[in-house]
Amino acid sequence: MDLLLWRHAEAEDGSPDTLRKLTPRGEKQARQVAAWLSEHLPKHLRIVASPALRCRQTAEALAQPFETDKRLAVDGNVTGLLVAAGWPDGGDTGARAVLVVGHQPILGRTAALLLSGEEADWTIKKSALWWFSNRTRHGETQTILKAVVSPELL
Repeated sequence: MDLLLWRHAEAEDGSPDTLRKLTPRGEKQARQVAAWLSEHLPKHLRIVASPALRCRQTAEALAQPFETDKRLAVDGNVTGLLVAAGWPDGGDTGARAVLVVGHQPILGRTAALLLSGEEADWTIKKSALWWFSNRTRHGETQTILKAVVSPELL
């Protein structure tokens, strides 16, 4: 299974937090990463986003159907994210690839857990994408970091 973690793009300050929208720079960031993703999308991709407006707008840049899940909200946690994504085997949906559009610190803590085995306060930059894959080799489950994409590099 592949798990793609995409942090929302730059958003305006303000409240309520859930209604903060992307800035013009954030819209550009989301389009840049979405363009890269469009060229590399895995087949049968399921997209799930936080219900926060800035996450939905980031996901919309990809122009693919997506769903929202409250477990990915600002106050969510790593366990909720992994359950919502169905990691590592696709969960109830049986998805082979899931793109999660969400927030810090949940995304960074998830990346840390997947790569080091422990949650830690890692930072994922705004609109950056981290792509993980899970496989079994010689009876051992492995998590592989396939790509890290940042809008500044595109």
